[in-house]
Amino acid sequence: MTPEQTRALDDRVLAIEQALSADDLPATSSLIADAPTHEVVAVIERLDARRRAVVYRLLPKQRALEVFEDLPASLQGDLVDALQDSEVAAVFADLDPDDRVRLLDELPASVAPRLLRGLPVDERTLTAAVLGYPQDSIGRRMSPEYVTLRPSVRVSDALARVRSRVRDAETVYTIPVIDDARTVVGVISLRDLLGGADDDTVGALMSEPHTATATDDAEDAARLCADLGVLALPVVDSEGRLVGILTIDDAVRILEQEESEDAARQGGAEPLRRPYLSTPILRIVRSRVVWLFVLAVGATLTVQVLSVFEDTLAQLTVLALFVPLLIGTGGNTGNQAATTVTRALALSEVRTRDVWRVLSREVRVGALLGLLLGVLGFAITSVVFDLQVGLVIGLTLLSICTVSASVGGVMPLLARAIRVDPAVFSNPFITTFVDATGLVIYFLIARAVLQI
Repeated sequence: MTPEQTRALDDRVLAIEQALSADDLPATSSLIADAPTHEVVAVIERLDARRRAVVYRLLPKQRALEVFEDLPASLQGDLVDALQDSEVAAVFADLDPDDRVRLLDELPASVAPRLLRGLPVDERTLTAAVLGYPQDSIGRRMSPEYVTLRPSVRVSDALARVRSRVRDAETVYTIPVIDDARTVVGVISLRDLLGGADDDTVGALMSEPHTATATDDAEDAARLCADLGVLALPVVDSEGRLVGILTIDDAVRILEQEESEDAARQGGAEPLRRPYLSTPILRIVRSRVVWLFVLAVGATLTVQVLSVFEDTLAQLTVLALFVPLLIGTGGNTGNQAATTVTRALALSEVRTRDVWRVLSREVRVGALLGLLLGVLGFAITSVVFDLQVGLVIGLTLLSICTVSASVGGVMPLLARAIRVDPAVFSNPFITTFVDATGLVIYFLIARAVLQI
């Protein structure tokens, strides 16, 4: 949003909060009546649970459904707790099957069966099919509502079929083409259908299909959809039969969630999975405290290293002045490498089998960075202190940068190899590891150069 739009939204939120505080429901209703759906969503995301439910109930039925569909699944779950059963049942029945599954994942186990029982039989069957796939698979995020065509169908008949299903399908802009065994043999766009002659067959106009398997990781399938630049990606079972479709908007949503998760873990916290202002304080604390304990325990390695080299520090106290500089530089170098490689993994630019190539590149990158920083550190330290201390700092920067970049580049690949989120192995753990090893390198070089 532009600064002007942000200010307008902030003013609207403030006005709504003031109206709610004064229990002025007519004023609140008028404030949200003319607001675009995305603004109403933004307003609801910034309110507490009670006010969120009040604002939602003031929306007309159709508008309420639009807003509900655009809310994060976590806030949808909060609203389910606040609304009456009849209100929840009406909204739940109007959701698409994949959106229902996202909501069910956020609800207590005791609530989900009750909501499912209230669905019509056909909708319950579609939803249950999506629920049957593993939690992080694309099958869990696909839509089972789609239009299919056969290769032998004429364009005129195909368009008639699309028109008859346009309100029920998730999308009609990309249509899978299947054979008698429901195997995907091609895809055809609505544009190609409209541009074809009435007597042309679908098979003559269709293109080669790209598909994802229902058990594939959701992020991998979403990345494939985005990389191909397609509006929808057919999802098939292990035998190649069509079971669903992934639309580009759902793919983008998956990628945004994964980016948020990686960013949080690289910063040493768990993802909130909901807007910051609507997240309870205790949940924010829980998302951070475990990591802080882990990193605090890891930091004891640094303390142990300092205690081992206590005599070296006592003989030349000037060495202590450079400890923050050196471990900070090492941590930053490792984090840069880890962030770059983690991103390359997410984009499928590197694989775990590329570990030696990545290590080779990062050794050279780290050595060049260390050489540049080392020469600068040597020059400045030699002038301020003496030549020997400058040599220690220069050699240490060269060594630490080389080691840090190498470790930072390889750790995400090792994490992927053992099926751990690479972001977990990134900044926090690398910083802790490099702090300890960097100090060992520093004091060993100091002992060798200064003969202490």
